[in-house]
Amino acid sequence: MTAEPPVTPATAGEPAPRRRRDATETRQLLLDAARQRFARDGYAATTVRDIADDAGVNVALISRYFSSKEGLFEACLRAAGDELHRTAGQTPAERVPEAIARHIADLGTAGLSSQLTLLLRSSGDAGADEIRRGVLSRASEQLAAARGWRPGEPGSEKILLRAQMALAAGIGVAVLRSSSIQLEPLSAATEQDLVGPLRELVDALLPPH
Repeated sequence: MTAEPPVTPATAGEPAPRRRRDATETRQLLLDAARQRFARDGYAATTVRDIADDAGVNVALISRYFSSKEGLFEACLRAAGDELHRTAGQTPAERVPEAIARHIADLGTAGLSSQLTLLLRSSGDAGADEIRRGVLSRASEQLAAARGWRPGEPGSEKILLRAQMALAAGIGVAVLRSSSIQLEPLSAATEQDLVGPLRELVDALLPPH
């Protein structure tokens, strides 16, 4: 495991040196800072120096760990994709509505998660938007696969379309529950309140095979 160089001990009256960080911790600090910046300010308006300053690290470390601003943005989106994968791709088909309901309830009404905001907000950059489409496409394919979708088989396009509609509905519920909208009674609904309607929705769009 690599680590940033240690800092020499401070003499009396000098500020204490910063704690030594390893590469994994520094990388995560950059990811967390970048996710917040990209979600709040957008891709185009965010600079690598903004991110490094927020993370409290040297700006050169972005190139070391992510190659570029685009590489860092892609890493943030892939983390958001992993979150969707856990909901849509690693859940038994019959438990998909419960998983979606739990994920939406966990977001609460304080606001959309930075991961979800990243997936919804246009970046103004063609390469970044292509990455976003790829993440959402894989998430819908995982959801479709849980309900019997197999690429190239007859009717597969229809199943994938319906999976994309189910994914869009789940994201829409999260948006309407967010602090900027708080549509009642949806925003006050608990996980248990959401499971029934979401099961009906998912089963209607993607009947169990």
